[in-house]
Amino acid sequence: MVRIGQVELGEFPLLLAPMEDVSDPPFRALCKEQGCDMMYTEFISVEGLIRDAEKSVQKLDIYDYERPIGIQIFGAELDSMMRAAEIVEEAKPDVLDINFGCPVKKVVNKQAGAGILRDLDRMVTLTKAVVDSTSLPVTVKTRLGWDDNTKFVEEVAERLQDVGIQGLAVHGRTRKQMYKGEADWTLIGKIKENPRVHIPIFGNGDIDSPQKAVEYKNRYGVDGVMIGRASIGNPWIFRDIKQYIKTGEVPPPPGISDRVRAARRHLEMSLEWKGERQGVVEMRRHYGNYFRNYPGIKQYRAKLVTEYDPAVLFDILVEIEDNYINYEMAVAG
Repeated sequence: MVRIGQVELGEFPLLLAPMEDVSDPPFRALCKEQGCDMMYTEFISVEGLIRDAEKSVQKLDIYDYERPIGIQIFGAELDSMMRAAEIVEEAKPDVLDINFGCPVKKVVNKQAGAGILRDLDRMVTLTKAVVDSTSLPVTVKTRLGWDDNTKFVEEVAERLQDVGIQGLAVHGRTRKQMYKGEADWTLIGKIKENPRVHIPIFGNGDIDSPQKAVEYKNRYGVDGVMIGRASIGNPWIFRDIKQYIKTGEVPPPPGISDRVRAARRHLEMSLEWKGERQGVVEMRRHYGNYFRNYPGIKQYRAKLVTEYDPAVLFDILVEIEDNYINYEMAVAG
C-alpha cells in the first residue's frame, strides 16, 4: 500500500499532474470518474494567495468527491511560502505540494518552479519552512535538474526527505529541455534503488499508454506514475492503465458518444464553476483534444472555439455525435 502520510493511495496509484489552465475542478471530476487515485490542483502563486488575488484563491476550490487531493503552490520567498501554507491548510486538502519543476520563463525568472534547481540549499530551506508551517503532509514535484550538468535529483530526494517531505514526483526532463525530447527515467529509478530513500517516488513524463505505464513500473520500480498531457482530452487513460494492470488487456477506445458525453459534462461543469462567459472561453482549449483524429473535425472545432452561446455549443456537440456515429460504424464494419 502506497501512503503519503496517512493518505492511502492503493498498490500502484495513478496521479493527475497539476497543469495550469487544465486541472481545474471540472477536468479533475472526469479524471476521478475514470479511476485517477490522486489529483492536484493547478499550481497556485503564493504571492497571489497571501494578497487574496481572486484567481489564486479560486484555485483553492476542492470537493469531497475529489479526495484524496493535493493543493500545489509555487513561490520563492520564505515568508510568503510559510504564510501560503497556512492558507492552504484552511482549505483542508489531503496534501500540500510544492512546485519545483515548472519550466515557464515567467515563473523561473522569479526563482520559483524549476528556477530553484540552480540553488538546492534554498530549495531545502523553503521546503523545511513549509513542512514546519503545516500539519498537512508535504510533497514536492520537481525535475532532474536545471540542465544536463546539474542533474542532482538523487541528492534532492535525500535532502528533501530529510527535512520532512512525504512524497516526491519527478519529471524525467531538465528545465532546459522544457517538454522536448524523450523523458529519461534513469535517475528516477536510481532514487528508488537508494536504500536511504523510503518515501513514495512517482515518475512523470511521457506516460501516454497503459503499456508504457506498466513497462516503466517494472523497469524503474516507481511507486506510481503521474500523468499530465496524455490525460488532456483522454481521461480514460486512467481506466485503461488500471484495466491493463489487472487483466493484461486494454479496453476498447472511447467512441464518439463517449467523447461527446465527456465534452458535454466538461462544459456543463465549467459553466457551473466559472460562470457562463469564462466557462465557455476556457473550455475551448479542450475540444480539439476530445475529438482529435476525426476526419473533417476542424469545421466543428472552428464553431466550438468561436461560439459564445452555451445552447448552441451543446447543439454542435449533438451534431458531432450524430455525424460521426455513422463514420465509426463504417470503419468498424
